[in-house]
Amino acid sequence: MIDNDGMLEPQVIRIEPSRGWISLKLDELWEYRELLYFLAWRDIKVRYKQTVLGAAWAIIQPFFTMVVFSIFFGRLAGIPSDGIPYPIFAYAALVPWTFFANSLNQSSSSLVSSANLIQKVYFPRLAVPMAAVFSGVVDFALAFMVLLAMMFYYDLVPTLNALWLPAFFLLAFVTTLGVGLWLSAMNVRFRDIRYTVPFLVQFWLFSTPVAYPSSLLAEPWRTFYGLNPMVGVIEGFRWGLLGTDTAPGPIIAVSSLMAMAILVSGAFYFRRVEKTFADIV
Repeated sequence: MIDNDGMLEPQVIRIEPSRGWISLKLDELWEYRELLYFLAWRDIKVRYKQTVLGAAWAIIQPFFTMVVFSIFFGRLAGIPSDGIPYPIFAYAALVPWTFFANSLNQSSSSLVSSANLIQKVYFPRLAVPMAAVFSGVVDFALAFMVLLAMMFYYDLVPTLNALWLPAFFLLAFVTTLGVGLWLSAMNVRFRDIRYTVPFLVQFWLFSTPVAYPSSLLAEPWRTFYGLNPMVGVIEGFRWGLLGTDTAPGPIIAVSSLMAMAILVSGAFYFRRVEKTFADIV
């Protein structure tokens, strides 16, 4: 600044820690969008570095899980599959579920594994768990190609309902990111989270209609079941690809509202506590 005598005065900028609930600063995150891309690409390369099968693991995991489910749930337990051959009934659910489970595992530990970067460089910390979720899209795409091949094998042709698949995947992405923001922020302070996540994913799996149809529940419990956002995702994928009679209906509305609540609350909680990350990560 210039004073009355034409002299330059030093400009003082005071940096203070934020308090309470603060803005998400999404505009700042947009400015660092290239960093988000490079972090996601880094996660993809690190995941399959020095592995023999490489990206084939993205297909092997849901495929062999489908085989196990088909033997024990489809054949031995005789669980119904809404008139669809049980292997593809299970695999259509395992494709979005595997994206959710793996991305959740990656995002929950993303801040701790990026400790050196967080302590030395400033950037929007939201980019770290977001990159972990974005990196899972590649695995999802590979597993989805196998799903299309299985549909061809079983002579199943997608209907116009398949146009809704991007919306169902977006719901899965929002759910994963929201839960990932909560767990990644909590994991910085409470390292018990890394032991909790595998149990949470396992419990969530059997609380979601992956191995069984939601049609086993009658209304209004079936709609109430939609409070688990992944219920809407799974039923949406089956309805969109396999043409099952169990159209998501009110489940999608309930699941979408719950997913948005998890994402918004997780983002604000993340921004509130991120000022402590560099000190305790």
